[in-house]
Amino acid sequence: MKVVNNPALRSVFAIVLGLILVLWPAATINYLVIVIGVLFLVPGLIAMIGYLMRDKERYPDAAFPIEGAGSALFGLWLIVMPAFFVNILMYVLGALLVIAGIQQIASLASARRWTQVPGFFYVVPVLVLICGIVILFDPFSVAETAFILFGITSMVYGISGLINGFRFRKPKTE
Repeated sequence: MKVVNNPALRSVFAIVLGLILVLWPAATINYLVIVIGVLFLVPGLIAMIGYLMRDKERYPDAAFPIEGAGSALFGLWLIVMPAFFVNILMYVLGALLVIAGIQQIASLASARRWTQVPGFFYVVPVLVLICGIVILFDPFSVAETAFILFGITSMVYGISGLINGFRFRKPKTE
């Protein structure tokens, strides 16, 4: 199985996500939860349909896919009641920013093994980390503002990732 680990693609995705979050924060909050609901619903339905459409002569004692039913029900719950999950989602998004900031700091520290990394390159990852911590400590009162903040930070993270990716490429070894 091929693993996709393309920093440029990850950075472009972060920029696009950031633009969407900044331009439509209120709608994005609910739609993001609904999309997550669909991501739970579809595999659950596929598992249950697969169970119902199985060859009953070859697999007469197949167990009902309880995980599939649970996934489908949870997905439906997310789709029907997205506002309920927005508060939970804020913690997840704050944690993602913390992880992203730590990851960029670690990448820059790793790049120091083969090239010089000026200190100002650490400013953006530290700001990403700080924004994540702020969102984690005050997610409920700033849900829409947090999405805008997450969007701006996501765009800055993506732009910084593109710059760092081009600036600190590993030298090709022959």
